[in-house]
Amino acid sequence: MKKKIRYFLIFVAILSLAGSFLVGSHHGGHELKDAMKEAVLHEIDKISLFGIINVNPSVISAITVTGIIFIFSLIVRIFVIPKFKRVPGKFQLILEEVVMTFKNLAISNSPHKYKLLSRYIFAAGIYIFIGTLFELSGIQVISIKGNSVTLPAPLSDLNAAIAMGCLSYLFIMSGGLTSNGFKGVLKTLKDFSLPVSMSFRLFGALISGLLVMDLVYHSLFLSIGLPVIVAVMFTLLHAVIQAYVLTLLTSIYYGEVSERHVEHVEN
Repeated sequence: MKKKIRYFLIFVAILSLAGSFLVGSHHGGHELKDAMKEAVLHEIDKISLFGIINVNPSVISAITVTGIIFIFSLIVRIFVIPKFKRVPGKFQLILEEVVMTFKNLAISNSPHKYKLLSRYIFAAGIYIFIGTLFELSGIQVISIKGNSVTLPAPLSDLNAAIAMGCLSYLFIMSGGLTSNGFKGVLKTLKDFSLPVSMSFRLFGALISGLLVMDLVYHSLFLSIGLPVIVAVMFTLLHAVIQAYVLTLLTSIYYGEVSERHVEHVEN
């Protein structure tokens, strides 16, 4: 498996170099540079949010993804879960496997306190996974400039990635506080770089996919057929890896700070 991932990364690197060469040879450098800058900063193609404020397209994506997850969860809770059977069907089996995956991850890293942790990493992991896949939907909206904009993944916005990293960090701190009081908070504060690393890991991974896609789309010889394959491969890879990495790190640190250390008094 590791060899396959390594070969895939080498292929992507070669593809990127070839694409940059082709872009330069066809005088598309300035256009590509502007497209990449806009993909990161979102300074031009802002969207009007109910006519109240102009926001980045990723904000609309975040609201849409949240609504999709909420409605789907509500439907499952009302109409599906009450009909669960002792011998599960395919859909029930999938739901149970997903839930048990996150529960087992929480138990393995924080066996002393895992119930609340399993719920949090389940919610965070599902949001990251579905939010990342959302960019494949290709939903178009009209910006305030009148341009057609494809909604990106919510976490491709640095602000959203920072919010997710800080929220996970605060959740880890809450585990230390409820288990070990002020000592647990101090133990969490020692890893002050954790929210930064979480935030930029999410943002860097997702925005790299967007930049590679812009590179491919602006290359004449690579813009027919290949972008679809590259987009699906990158998106699926990022969705799985980023959901797993953030939930794993949250579980590990939560388990460390929430573990109670009992002092043994020698007679």
